[in-house]
Amino acid sequence: MTTILNLDIGLSLEGLMYDLSQLFLLPVLLLIALFFFYAFYSFGVFIWQSFQRYRGRPAGFELLEIRRYAPDLSYAELEATAVVRLEFVRIVTRVTPMLGLVATMIPMGPALNALGQGQMGDIGKSLMVAFSAVILALISSALTYSIAHVRRRWYASDLLKLEQENGRLA
Repeated sequence: MTTILNLDIGLSLEGLMYDLSQLFLLPVLLLIALFFFYAFYSFGVFIWQSFQRYRGRPAGFELLEIRRYAPDLSYAELEATAVVRLEFVRIVTRVTPMLGLVATMIPMGPALNALGQGQMGDIGKSLMVAFSAVILALISSALTYSIAHVRRRWYASDLLKLEQENGRLA
């Protein structure tokens, strides 16, 4: 009797976990889409800023411009500003692949269920969602990783230039 009772509890718990996991598919897909568009928006801004830096225009040198308008800011405050400006792009870089994995795994449940019932069309639909989501997530992550890496180098270079200009380094 206890075995049957435990089996019923286990099945209902499994069913509850399955249903709960399915609730997350739409929000995860929406976040991946949002981060995908954010990555391309950020990439466009990055390209524009690269062009400005190449031409030597002040707008391309964010920290130098901030220092020009607020000369009393310390180097630690400027460094904190750089960290804040990099924060969201770094979060997207790290979170998006995890969301891609989640968006891959959630449709696998219905795909395996459809496989057990011989419904090949449903398997294809589930796998299409799974693989499309992970591809978009990885593209987003690759773009934002590149942007974050280069911008971090830019900010370090700008801070070094400010220190050299103020005679803090020999």
